[in-house]
Amino acid sequence: MLLTIDIGNTTIAIGGFCGNSLRFLCRMPSDRTLTPGECAEKLRRLLGGKSVSLHRIEGCVMASVVPSLTSVVCRAVQMLTKKTPLVVDKSNQNFLKIKGYDTSNLGTDRIVDCVAALNRWQPPLAVFDLGTATTLSVLDKEGAFCGGMILPGLRLSVDALTARAAQLPAITFEQPTGVIGTDTVSCMQYGALYGTAGAIEGIVQRLADELGETPTVVLTGGHARHILPLLRCKAEYEPQLQLLGLREIYWQQRGRQRSKPHRHHPKVAADRPTTGHRPK
Repeated sequence: MLLTIDIGNTTIAIGGFCGNSLRFLCRMPSDRTLTPGECAEKLRRLLGGKSVSLHRIEGCVMASVVPSLTSVVCRAVQMLTKKTPLVVDKSNQNFLKIKGYDTSNLGTDRIVDCVAALNRWQPPLAVFDLGTATTLSVLDKEGAFCGGMILPGLRLSVDALTARAAQLPAITFEQPTGVIGTDTVSCMQYGALYGTAGAIEGIVQRLADELGETPTVVLTGGHARHILPLLRCKAEYEPQLQLLGLREIYWQQRGRQRSKPHRHHPKVAADRPTTGHRPK
């Protein structure tokens, strides 16, 4: 089993792959006060709840946008599995061709999203990850990352509005029954949801003008499910894009290691993931 870990600003997603199959998915809060020991105990309980035997974990790959948690989670995984995780960071961004972009502070989440998207869809691509922030990653027709956008996320925007406007309440997100809100809560809900959908539609149109062709739009992230039904442009949806990208990066790295002579490598499962590869 391959353990994939995505450390986000709000939650840590943990997925277990056996070959192509995602066998389990669980989450825990991105608690920045955790020690490695506390994190290891939380992971032990989560994995135990999924009936995962620690000795069956053959490897681990992780990406993080929370630097203070990266080493904590890495150490926790080592304590539990006796395996050193592959950490996707600035030192190994060669999984993705990058064109004309300053990579000094490029988030690894965007790299991983792009690797997964390229493994499934033909470029050009516009990958929207709707999490704490909404990120857009653009891949040109050669499959090179050329930049994108970062916008305030859906929840972040609404929470900021509530915090700064005394008479606006906290809200949850529900699918609209129309476009025109009939009370304060529905006005806020519709504004946030249709505002995000409209922003994506407008951005995609402008991307088509700049790229000379319409990119395939890919949505992922926790809020994507709220926005997908409201879009008037065609879009693909993959909720586990990050974990799929981590899996692909792990297998690419193992393939490179195998090609190097005089190195011992642990045995890996024979059924290397192959689904989702683009036709040649």
